[in-house]
Amino acid sequence: MHTLLPFFLAMIAAIVLLNMWANKLKIAYPILLVIAGLAVSFIPGLPVIKIDPDLIFFIFLPPLLFEATWSVSFKEMKKWYRIITSFAFLVVFFTALLVAVVTNYFIPGFTIVLGFLLGGIVSPPDAVSTGAITKFVKIPKSTSAILEGESLLNDASSLIIFRFAMVAVGTGQFIWHEAALSFVWMVIGGAAIGLALAWFFVQAQKRLPTDAPSDIALTLVQPYFMYWVAEQLHSSGVLAVVAGGLYMSTQRLVFLNSASRIMGYSVWQSFVFILNGIVFLIIGLELPEIVSGIRSAGIPLSTAIGYGVLVTGVLIFARMLSSYAALVATMIFRPQNTPRAISKKRRWLMPALLGWTGMRGVVSLAAALSIPVTLDNGTLFPQRDLILFITFVAILLTLLVQGLTLPYIINKTGLFEGIFDETDEEVTRKKMKQGLKTHIYEYLKEKYADEIGGNTVIAKLLQQWEERAKAADDTWMSEKSKLIFVELLEIQRQYLTELNKDPKINEEIIRQQLYQIDLEEERLKMI
Repeated sequence: MHTLLPFFLAMIAAIVLLNMWANKLKIAYPILLVIAGLAVSFIPGLPVIKIDPDLIFFIFLPPLLFEATWSVSFKEMKKWYRIITSFAFLVVFFTALLVAVVTNYFIPGFTIVLGFLLGGIVSPPDAVSTGAITKFVKIPKSTSAILEGESLLNDASSLIIFRFAMVAVGTGQFIWHEAALSFVWMVIGGAAIGLALAWFFVQAQKRLPTDAPSDIALTLVQPYFMYWVAEQLHSSGVLAVVAGGLYMSTQRLVFLNSASRIMGYSVWQSFVFILNGIVFLIIGLELPEIVSGIRSAGIPLSTAIGYGVLVTGVLIFARMLSSYAALVATMIFRPQNTPRAISKKRRWLMPALLGWTGMRGVVSLAAALSIPVTLDNGTLFPQRDLILFITFVAILLTLLVQGLTLPYIINKTGLFEGIFDETDEEVTRKKMKQGLKTHIYEYLKEKYADEIGGNTVIAKLLQQWEERAKAADDTWMSEKSKLIFVELLEIQRQYLTELNKDPKINEEIIRQQLYQIDLEEERLKMI
């Protein structure tokens, strides 16, 4: 323990430094972390990191998925649910099937079942990698919503394929009707368990006298509990966390106060950043050991690399093909949702962009490392080292090749030129703020009409809100009456919640304004 602790502390320090360097270079930090892990792994004398395969999912997946549900726009997910669900389930299954067929044909000793196992591992794109890469370029909110929503659900579908393939490898048989029933229970049961537990957590925290530290501590525990309960009931822990997290994110104004929301945002950002950093470092650190396993199995390194490149090509091809199929289906059945572009040529280039965003990462690594060394009967797991190596090659290639070229492609081709109106968000933001001022002024005038004449505080407050509603800027000073002001802040939250129901309003702008209101409430408490 004393030898590992300095190493882990050094890992965290390296993650922070590499992230700063990545921001300076304007590239995604997962790329630098993988390269750094690979470079560090060749330093002699470093301790070997071993993670229990049974714990790899439980340690990393629940918090990463839970945090993602709080960041995604649920309104945008509902708007694009057709393409999101098709990519999260149909495309994942199609990719796994294609990987199974190709590997069975080209790799000696690779059965269809092992191919499905590998397909389940490498089929889900990684949201962290995509988000880290696309933050340096501007993409439409519809594309961002599709990528974020897909990443929440495709983990569940790929891990279901992975689980069924593992059972088939271990037992040597696959019973379709039992698998179908199990699939239904995993999907419906997982979502139901997550929603039920999330509802209970919301009700409990709403009624208990919690403060910010205890609220944050509870949110750190909740995703693990959802995942564990669902897995104990042989359902999908991933779907439980996703469904529960989405419900709790929509209820954040109900059971968390302003201090909990502000502090929780910072804590979760740091926590998830460290988890992601550790995972991507492990990707690089583990590769030399996997290479030694390949060599001990008698497989030439060049041959194994060729297999990895082949599977990576299959992944890119499957996603590209699916992206164009989705565009054609949208143009035929829902032409009003066809992506905007300044020309037909650029419209037909957009699916290529969506297909090129299929970087692999955390989930693929966790699934690969969770493969046991031996089966229940004591025999070695067939092709384990090769499966691990192909997975690592797919992660490395998609991160390095697609990750480094994606921003360049977007900027060079100008795919989204003419789509963005730089004034749109600013106009929306100004209209929202003006609506808030007018709404509060009318609220004060209606509720405190009888007290305006005899209460100088309320009269002055009303006058100031009237001036603020008429002003073109924010040169308004806060009032001393905290209770009334806090009440007005809550009225503003209610107004923004109603405003968010408008499908034309960007939810990110609403969340930014709600965060500003939380900060204002905390500032008032300090007066």
